[in-house]
Amino acid sequence: MEFLGELWLPILLSAVFVFIASSIIHMATPWHKSDMRKMKCEDAVVDAMRSNGLEPGAYMFPCAESMSAMCSPEMQEKMKRGPVGYLTVLPGGGFNLGASLVGWFVYCLIVGCLVAYVGWYSLGASNEYLHVFRVTGAAAVLGFCVGYFQESIWKGQSWGITGKFFLDGVLYALLTAGTFGWLWPEGIVLPLGG
Repeated sequence: MEFLGELWLPILLSAVFVFIASSIIHMATPWHKSDMRKMKCEDAVVDAMRSNGLEPGAYMFPCAESMSAMCSPEMQEKMKRGPVGYLTVLPGGGFNLGASLVGWFVYCLIVGCLVAYVGWYSLGASNEYLHVFRVTGAAAVLGFCVGYFQESIWKGQSWGITGKFFLDGVLYALLTAGTFGWLWPEGIVLPLGG
């Protein structure tokens, strides 16, 4: 855990820089404006969900009760007829932006800690900016980018939206790598065996 004591500043500052960049991307640009669409019959759908007591959670529709039911002719017909999708229902009362922003900042700190860990144990005494940038940047790409592919692979999110989030993540990784390269401590000597 020595790496946390040595690299706390780039961990913290990279999280701040990523938080600021993501805030600008999402609040001051139209980049993600078209990611979500409004249903034409939103009121009727929401009223139907409310009257059926739909609780907060993740749902799939149509949803089979078992793998064998998934292959039944009835389920295959439902799938063919459509619509098919996933639905996330949040608790009533509105979206809690404050809690989401805190969660995002904590996530940025976690990515920073993992980047610090990878850098600490793979770079050793190297403090050449470009070398630190490459290693920490690759680790940051894993933390900020790769997970978005699952949304398109498993949940049908458009590859265009995934691509936009991937590009956001590349920017966050570049900011993180730049911060680590800039603030990497000199003369780190690790004991043999890490």
